[in-house]
Amino acid sequence: QVQLVESGGGLVQAGGSLRLSCAASGRTFSNYAMGWFRQAPGKEREFVAAIQWRGGATYYADSVKGRFTISRDNAKNILYVQMNSLKPEDTAVYYCAAGNPIAVVSLAYGYWGQGTQVTVSS
Repeated sequence: QVQLVESGGGLVQAGGSLRLSCAASGRTFSNYAMGWFRQAPGKEREFVAAIQWRGGATYYADSVKGRFTISRDNAKNILYVQMNSLKPEDTAVYYCAAGNPIAVVSLAYGYWGQGTQVTVSS
């Protein structure tokens, strides 16, 4: 089992920045690829970013490429996503997830956090 807890969400104006964190406990964090997904009201959960288990390869949704940066600290068991130049359309509940292999589809991830709300005002 892997337990995941997100933090760092909040209300920010368009153009602002937030950094989300995801603290992991349980099985060896470094063994898993990690991803961020988001879900806006009335919409399906969508892929945001993912990072390979050793922190090498990263993948981003086109909608966040160049604005978001995913990273991980395997020594501290923490996953991050730095979100810059935020837009109102980034408003959603953001979830972190763990699984293998690295993927851009939610079905590939077996462990999920409870989510943290990000609201971007215009």
